[in-house]
Amino acid sequence: MNLKEIQQLIEIVNVSALDEVIIKDGQSEITLRRNNSKAQAVLPTAPVVAQPIPAPLPAVRQAVQEQPAPAAAEPAVSDLIEIYSPIVGTFYRSPSPDSLPFVNEGDKVKPGDVLCIIEAMKLMNEIESEVSGTIVEILVENGQPVEYNQALFRVKP
Repeated sequence: MNLKEIQQLIEIVNVSALDEVIIKDGQSEITLRRNNSKAQAVLPTAPVVAQPIPAPLPAVRQAVQEQPAPAAAEPAVSDLIEIYSPIVGTFYRSPSPDSLPFVNEGDKVKPGDVLCIIEAMKLMNEIESEVSGTIVEILVENGQPVEYNQALFRVKP
């Protein structure tokens, strides 16, 4: 294991309910331990949290208002909902390399629709939408590592 993989494992343990993880890889063994009360046997998948994008600071808001309106009617950033990664891992847009993506920009989604997969510790976690709307922007490239609470999608409700 390299340092980046170990750091990702530490982040996963930090955001999970686990107190201790022992990982054996060939001849090497790594134990990650936290000083909490009770250890869990499995890594729970955290729910996807859809949160509205916060309004810009007053100085930024004023600068945005002074700019001329674009020709195409694009939704204002404050009207969009961002969907965040519930875990650290690798972002995949489709179930396999030769499959079509789960969603594309412009697609309509509803609660329960699979948006992507995040691979964490060789487990494939389907990330589902908790909101109805239209995918306006996909913020992560296929195969890119993602952090906990990193914005993945912007949805217009």
